[in-house]
Amino acid sequence: MSTFMLKNNSLNFTPVSNVFIEKYMPKARGEFIKVYLLMLKYNNSGEMGASSSILASSLNLLESDILNALNYWNDEGVLKLIPIDKMGNYNIEFVNLVEDSNPKNKEVHLLEALNKTSTKDMLNDIERLLGRPLSPKEMTTYLGWQEDFNFSSELILILLEYCVSKGKSDYRYIEKVAIAWHNMNITTIDDAQNYIKKTEDKWVKIRHILNYLGIKNHDLMKPQEEMLEKWIIDYAFPLEVIEKACNICFQRLNRSDFKYIDGILSSWNKSNLKTLEDIEKKEASYKSNQSNRNFTSKKQEVNPLKFNNFEAREYDYDSLEKKLLGWDKDD
Repeated sequence: MSTFMLKNNSLNFTPVSNVFIEKYMPKARGEFIKVYLLMLKYNNSGEMGASSSILASSLNLLESDILNALNYWNDEGVLKLIPIDKMGNYNIEFVNLVEDSNPKNKEVHLLEALNKTSTKDMLNDIERLLGRPLSPKEMTTYLGWQEDFNFSSELILILLEYCVSKGKSDYRYIEKVAIAWHNMNITTIDDAQNYIKKTEDKWVKIRHILNYLGIKNHDLMKPQEEMLEKWIIDYAFPLEVIEKACNICFQRLNRSDFKYIDGILSSWNKSNLKTLEDIEKKEASYKSNQSNRNFTSKKQEVNPLKFNNFEAREYDYDSLEKKLLGWDKDD
């Protein structure tokens, strides 16, 4: 009898289930996906385990983000997070994700839905907005939002109009917007209209600032967008205040620098300077204090002959004069 020994080679790649990619990944937050993929990599490479601090350091996240992500995937049924003790230690088991066992049911539901006039009208309106016919998968997805997200037909149409107005008609992009609206609890037409108005107002201001800085929209990076949102929404600065900060940056650096402008605006926000009038008063007060300091400093330098720690002598000038002239001698 012969024995055949196998040499096990660790894989240089991590296989990811298509079910995860198609069903779970699109609606999950980015940091949750990063945690799942790294844990999957550790699992497939035979690692015994990993601490939350190592995971957080590897992904540039907080340890609380790691636990939130694992709890999310546990709730989604993608993995099992099983407590070992009361010290925050867990066993993790990855669930074998499989395709829908009966995909025909969805087709049957779609055929049933298409028999309804309201559903037909909504899908026809969507096709007119997109300028192309919908695939069965798209129809199923849009109709699924009514059940999964509690979106009405009118809300779905508003969502599609919003995406098309931004020049986005890709199915994946539209789905991301729908998931984002669901996460923000946008469930009524008023909610949607308020969100769209707020978003459009924000981008009108962002485009104005970018134009002021001489920057094109397509050159904007995510960190810069987040800074702009902070100035406009979190700090609630009017455009003329942001422009003043830009002018100060130009004067001092002779170029635009987002971090420098952010430093100025953060300082103003901390000092509760919200208008140009507030800033001008602060500047006037600062200049006045500086002027008083300079005046006091000059006043202290008026007597240059007076030295510190030196006691001035007293002289008998009449006696000195007699000595110099020789009158102090008796002839």
